[in-house]
Amino acid sequence: MTRAHHPAWLVDLGLIPYAHSLELQNRVVTARKAGAVPDVLLLCQHPHVITQGRNGRREHLLGSERVLEQMGVEFFETRRGGDVTYHGPGQLVAYPIFDLSGHRRDLVWFVRRLEDAMIAASIGLGVPAGALVANWQAKTGVWVHRPDLPPGFPPAKLGAIGVHVSRWVTSHGLAWNVSTDLRYFDLIVPCGIAGCRATSLEQILARAVDFRAAAPSLARRMAAVFGLTLELISAEDLSARLEGPEPERPAEIATSSVRARSRDCGMSHLGGGS
Repeated sequence: MTRAHHPAWLVDLGLIPYAHSLELQNRVVTARKAGAVPDVLLLCQHPHVITQGRNGRREHLLGSERVLEQMGVEFFETRRGGDVTYHGPGQLVAYPIFDLSGHRRDLVWFVRRLEDAMIAASIGLGVPAGALVANWQAKTGVWVHRPDLPPGFPPAKLGAIGVHVSRWVTSHGLAWNVSTDLRYFDLIVPCGIAGCRATSLEQILARAVDFRAAAPSLARRMAAVFGLTLELISAEDLSARLEGPEPERPAEIATSSVRARSRDCGMSHLGGGS
């Protein structure tokens, strides 16, 4: 484990609309690039939303525009890496706004550490270590071997990752299924992989998992793998400390229409969907 020496802020946003999280991320990224704030780890849940990364293919969105509207599911095209994924209540989302210049200027290394943190947190909550696989067949994320799946099927996906980096400052991040309603994943081809099934801690453990235990568990593991000293601050304190420069214009588009197009910002990205 890396010895903690990087100061960082930890902010639990609770349940927050995806559009609001995008706006906040852009504000934090701008401040981080300016050196006005330290590394920031945002934790949250989202109302039902499907996001598509820059590598995504529209045919991996199985639900029609009408079905999404009927089910109350928003749709966003984003500038993160990866394909298509779902976010919703019961899923812990982490947005690390880190300056990799203070860690290691290596995006693959960064993604592998996100996988390490999710694996360690999953083990801490009772998932057998031998069941967990990171970067299965070079596919980013955390996977779980399930004996109930037919031969030849990929492992079930417990955690997805899709990140973006600009001037070595990261945004977007990971999604860890704790008590997620997995039926919403039927609206997509998760991460664009045929036969891929999502799973959750509750499904793996066959018992209820206290969501309130998941966030601090993941935060501790993130602190360990990145060498962070975390200071817990409120969302209101974060907003007050971000007063200053105008944020960069976001590339993401919120829409109820599956015909919208995203803007290509020409920045580095990597991941399997988050």
